[in-house]
Amino acid sequence: MTDILYKDESYKIIGLCMEVHKQLGIGFKEIVYKDALEIEFRNASIPFVREKRFDIEYKGIILPHKYYADFVIDGKIILEVKAASLIVNNFVSQTINYLKASGVRLGIIVNFGEKSLTSKRIVF
Repeated sequence: MTDILYKDESYKIIGLCMEVHKQLGIGFKEIVYKDALEIEFRNASIPFVREKRFDIEYKGIILPHKYYADFVIDGKIILEVKAASLIVNNFVSQTINYLKASGVRLGIIVNFGEKSLTSKRIVF
């Protein structure tokens, strides 16, 4: 049996996302959900960095364009916040790119744009 990477941390993060979804519902822009999540993470004493910048290297050269992950939780989980009708492959590709750029192994996509909160774990 394989262990789930950061199982307890993931459970807590998803629980806080569910609380935000319960309170706000659907229909807001991503930025509103991010603001609410920031409050929840602080209240739960979860260390995070919002809009964490990652450099992209190509053949030893740092490219001028950067990636900005919505949240990096405790230095080990990237949380991508969406407010769309569903989680699409482009969101997964974007999260994989963040994982590549950061060296972080786990990404979680949460989507506040559906009637019930949906999420997807990406391990890289």
